[in-house]
Amino acid sequence: MSRRLWIAPIAVALACAPGISQDAADWPSYGRDAGGTKYSPLDQINTKNVAKLTPAWTYRTGDPEGTWEETPIVVGGMMYLATKGNRVVALNPETGKELWSFDPKTPQNIVTAHRGVSYWPGDKQHPPRIVVGVSSSASSGRPTRLIELDAKTGKLVPDFGDNGEVNLRAGVADNYPNAIYNVTSPPAIYKNLIIVGPELQETPSKGPSGDPRAFDALTGKLVWRFHTVPQPGEPGNETWGPDGWKDRGGPPAWGGITVDEENGLVFVPTGNPADSYYGGDRPGQNLYANSLIALEAATGKLRWYFQVVHHDIFDLDASAPAALVDATVNGKRVPAVAEFSKNGLLYVLDRLTGKPIWGVEERPVLKSDLPGEQSWPTQPFPVKPPALSRMSVTREEVSNISPESRAFCLEQFDKAKTFGAFTPFSENEPRISFPSSMGGANWAGVAYDPKLRYIIVNFSNLGQIGQMAKNPPGSPVAYRNALGYTRFWDKDGFPCNQPPWGELAAVDTRTGDIAWRVPLGSYEELEAKGLKNTGAPNLGGAIATAGGLAFIGATNDRRFRAFDSRTGKMLWETTLEATANATPITYRGRNGKQYVVIVTGGPGHMRFGPKSNAVVAFALP
Repeated sequence: MSRRLWIAPIAVALACAPGISQDAADWPSYGRDAGGTKYSPLDQINTKNVAKLTPAWTYRTGDPEGTWEETPIVVGGMMYLATKGNRVVALNPETGKELWSFDPKTPQNIVTAHRGVSYWPGDKQHPPRIVVGVSSSASSGRPTRLIELDAKTGKLVPDFGDNGEVNLRAGVADNYPNAIYNVTSPPAIYKNLIIVGPELQETPSKGPSGDPRAFDALTGKLVWRFHTVPQPGEPGNETWGPDGWKDRGGPPAWGGITVDEENGLVFVPTGNPADSYYGGDRPGQNLYANSLIALEAATGKLRWYFQVVHHDIFDLDASAPAALVDATVNGKRVPAVAEFSKNGLLYVLDRLTGKPIWGVEERPVLKSDLPGEQSWPTQPFPVKPPALSRMSVTREEVSNISPESRAFCLEQFDKAKTFGAFTPFSENEPRISFPSSMGGANWAGVAYDPKLRYIIVNFSNLGQIGQMAKNPPGSPVAYRNALGYTRFWDKDGFPCNQPPWGELAAVDTRTGDIAWRVPLGSYEELEAKGLKNTGAPNLGGAIATAGGLAFIGATNDRRFRAFDSRTGKMLWETTLEATANATPITYRGRNGKQYVVIVTGGPGHMRFGPKSNAVVAFALP
């Protein structure tokens, strides 16, 4: 089956290296550059002195503590971020002092994941602006909005939309006023366009559209919209069966969007369609769900797509922002893009065509036995690199960290069945699938070190237990996953498979081979028993620097670490007051110092632990 679609010829540029910010001192977007490499050219902090890092300042938001996935940005001598309660703040990046604050008046009961704000640099007539998506609900009287603020003052930009705001529910969620329609990832910026996609419900199957849309940065007017569920007459509509496309909830473009400025392309990862675990009402491949889609940034016109999960009934979204990288094919450097999301497989694709750099195999997977479900017979596995996260578990591989844990986990294992990668859930018995719906990887994306040509990835080795149950007659969906999001872990929240439970790895883009991989994470209570370097499930991402370092929090052990990018050796570690389910940044202050900053919120979707609402900065003494 084809996963590529030619719409128009593309002007091919020979230069392959992703662009970076004009000011090396800044971190002006979620992925630092528009291409999402998360690479900083700063090297004041390096492999020789990183062990001396100490806390420089801490800022507390005053919002309720808890899960917080924010990555701040730093540009023009200011730090910008959004708090857990959607308040936008500007800080002095050398001291953490608050400079201004904007409150969008989000209802107190509306608190969603938030990963960052965006920066539009302005032009000769218009000063720079901060762009943020603010989630809410139509019933609250304050719908989900796209907001623009003056970067210097934090005041609403009156000429944008309706006095600085655009109602994002209008035109896509009108028929579903009570359905989820949130913005969790920072919008992408391409010239004078703001490109944004939504987070939507997992069930029922009918709901708002998940289409990415582009708005004029000056006026807020809609410029283009791409249908993630092709409408009648559009290519791909036939992949939803006769009526599966009608009023389909999603697939949502909720992950981060990246831009290839040189080639005028925007890369949009898409999630699964609703319902997440039952697809009997949508027979077919279901384009463009669970895909990386390349669009013409100026028009939203499709250039190519690559689907990472066909007919998803596993909740394995393509959720992460793709990163622009360079790869080697037959001895030649090729501009490529790397996508690493929930299914734990790293796809490296030709940036201009979507063709896999080192090949992809369609491998047979178990057929669903659920009445009415027509699961897809194969799934795409890259030839290189091999699967990074755990894809299966055997009885011999059940955890043995303690007799109590092993007994508990074996009891769960023996009650269930598992059939390897892409195990569909059944009505007849509970089943174990790897990775869980938390991933493999998730929303953070990879980092790319252009000096080493390494893609740096972090991922979890954690399973999930599910069992389908029939819904009452007349329900919106015929079946549901009765076990919800039950993780395959013991009573203390430790995974039921043997370690490592989290890993950090580097993939060499010259060969597609794994350069190194190491456990990521550890637990004090297990270390006290002599069990070290078990790894830990993680949410959040790594960054890379010219100092030869990869910084990462992410793990649910409250640690923040620095690794040697060349070897994977851990060089520095500190304990935070709460888990940092976020991606850090680094920048150079006006005082000449390089800082590394991360936010801490709490354990989020993993285990348990203390909570916080702090932004923490580190620097050399």
